[in-house]
Amino acid sequence: MPKRTDLRRILLLGSGPIVIGQAAEFDYSGTQAVKALKEEGYTVVLVNSNPATIMTDPELADRTYIEPVTPDWVRKVIERERPDALLPTMGGQTALNVAMALVRDGTLERHGVELIGANARAIQMAEDRAEFAAAMHRIGLATPVGRTAATVAEALAIVAETGYPAILRPSFTLGGTGGGVAYNRAEFEELVARALELSPVHTAHRTQRARVEGVRARSDARRPRQRRDRLLDRERRPDGGSHWRLHHRRARDDPDRP
Repeated sequence: MPKRTDLRRILLLGSGPIVIGQAAEFDYSGTQAVKALKEEGYTVVLVNSNPATIMTDPELADRTYIEPVTPDWVRKVIERERPDALLPTMGGQTALNVAMALVRDGTLERHGVELIGANARAIQMAEDRAEFAAAMHRIGLATPVGRTAATVAEALAIVAETGYPAILRPSFTLGGTGGGVAYNRAEFEELVARALELSPVHTAHRTQRARVEGVRARSDARRPRQRRDRLLDRERRPDGGSHWRLHHRRARDDPDRP
C-alpha cells in the first residue's frame, strides 16, 4: 500500500514487562516496526516500561519514554508529543487495552490522533469473545457452542445447558489468562470467579465490569458419539471428576481415515 503522506509523527506502544503470552516476539515486532517507519521518514515516539528490550535502545526511536504502558501515562505522552497516529498492535494485549481506553475516554479524538494498524472496531470485535463468535457466525464459520456471562450466576445457568467439561475464555486478557477447563461445579465456580476478576470490560461510565466468555462445549461434541468414543478414553480424576483423553494411535489404524 502507498505511504501515508498525511502522517508525520507516530506513537508506538510497547508491551511492557515480558510475561507469558506476551513475550519477546513483541519486542522483535516492535523493533522492526520502528525501523520500517523511520525508513519511510516518519518520526517515531515509543512508550515502553521495559528497558531490557531492543526497541528501547536509544538509537532506534526518535523519542523513547521508559514509562508505564497505562492510559494515564500514554495520555501524558500524547499531550506532550502531539502524534498524528497511535500504533498499538506491536504491543500485545497491554497496548491494545490502553488504546481502547484512550478511545473510550476521548483522548485520541480530542488530540486528533488516529488509531492505525487496527481500528477500534476491529480490536473490539477480535477481543470480545461474544462479538468474535458473532462475526464468525456471520461469515459461516462454525464455532463451539457457548454464551457470554457477566456473573457467576449467569455462568452457572449456561453450564446447566452445555454440561461438563466446560471451557472458559475471558475477554481482554493476556495469553488466555483466567481461562481454563472445569470438570465439575466446584472447579467451575472457582474458575468463573477468577476469570471475571481478571477480565476487565469497562462500561460507558468507566466502572469496571468483569466479563467472561460463556461456557463453550467441547468441539468434539459435534462428532457422532460412536466416532468420538473411538478417539477418546474417559479417565477418572482423583477428585472424582473425569475427562476425555485422546488415543495415541497411528493414522493408518483409524477406521474412518480414507
